[in-house]
Amino acid sequence: MNEHVRIFTGTSIQVNRIASLLEEQNISFLIKNPIESGRLAGFGTSGESVELFVLNSDLKNAEKVLRAFEI
Repeated sequence: MNEHVRIFTGTSIQVNRIASLLEEQNISFLIKNPIESGRLAGFGTSGESVELFVLNSDLKNAEKVLRAFEI
């Protein structure tokens, strides 16, 4: 089964940068941003709780992109 797996949790700036790098490699991703959802609902969350997910089938390639980002 091809499920989404979380590969990174951080600030929205970090997640958006990694998402851009994944996009360059044609790797699909999902971003879960409880900060924005919480703001709209009237409550707050931690500033580093934005999550980035990729499909399990793309995990190995996504991990390579993530390692290059962290260097």
